[in-house]
Amino acid sequence: MRRILLVEDDPRDVELTLTALEEYNLANEVVVTRDGAEALDYLYCRGEFAGRPNDNPAVLLLDLKLPKVDGLEVLQQIKSDDNLRMVPVVVLTSSREEKDMVTSYKLGVNAYVVKPVDFHEFVNAVKELGMFWAIINEPPPGSVKKK
Repeated sequence: MRRILLVEDDPRDVELTLTALEEYNLANEVVVTRDGAEALDYLYCRGEFAGRPNDNPAVLLLDLKLPKVDGLEVLQQIKSDDNLRMVPVVVLTSSREEKDMVTSYKLGVNAYVVKPVDFHEFVNAVKELGMFWAIINEPPPGSVKKK
């Protein structure tokens, strides 16, 4: 029973990611947030997410270039919070800037993936990410729903 939190503001990338994850049945639930503030509201169970169960996602797929609160700030807040620190975070971004990659790793990102431009390569990259993080990887305690 694994949940993926997708933080992505580009509707096309959201659609491609959801298609890839659904096509390969890689998650029971994918929650989509469209900016960094909404992602933090989800993680901290506040705002429109105040009533959600407070278990953490098995993995967070995080874009860097986000409105309201950028991805690096979201990553910094997650990795500096004792309750969220263990949530695996995969940066999934179009940024090839070395400074973004270095900063992400310094903040504690678990993986940094540059989004392929080609449709099929993008779908395959998401499939492989989903396969590893939602199926193969053992998520940290508190990220799996209890039956």
